[in-house]
Amino acid sequence: MEGPSSSRWYRALPATLAATLGLMLLVVAVVDTFADHALGTEAQIAWKARLQRVDDALARNDLAGAEMLWREAYAAALKSRHWEGMVAVGDVYRRLGERAGFHETSDAKARETYLAALFRARSQGSLEGVLRAAQGFADLGDHGIVEQCIRVARSVAARSRDPRAEDRVRIFAERWAARALEADHLGFVP
Repeated sequence: MEGPSSSRWYRALPATLAATLGLMLLVVAVVDTFADHALGTEAQIAWKARLQRVDDALARNDLAGAEMLWREAYAAALKSRHWEGMVAVGDVYRRLGERAGFHETSDAKARETYLAALFRARSQGSLEGVLRAAQGFADLGDHGIVEQCIRVARSVAARSRDPRAEDRVRIFAERWAARALEADHLGFVP
């Protein structure tokens, strides 16, 4: 009885991952469209100051204040049009969710921010950004999306003038494969 139902589950997994990725792409595109896209230096660094305020609120154990401040940091990261802010706000929101007890919600929002960072990094030709977004998805355990990120990273590396770019992707992919294999052996992967 267990064999056929688990087989259906494995067959449905790629479709589910593709649908989730498609939905996340749509959400990011809509949010990015409505964001104020100021390109000045202030907009590109404003998110850092706001994230520092979130960290200060967390240090005071002001979780409600930290969440409100995080929303400001998120808006500033959207306005920056750069991948770095999106990765940073995703990381901080995961920490906030862990502390405040809304882990699943914070992971979902982090996925959205990492996806925005991935698309921004790809369009900017930033291998660092693609790999940082991939690391965020890896930390969330999103195996299929990490594999997609590695493919994007290979494409970005091929267009890069950095002679070490392809080595960086290879190293990341090898670490990811080892981590996934270890998780599979430990029974963490379904």
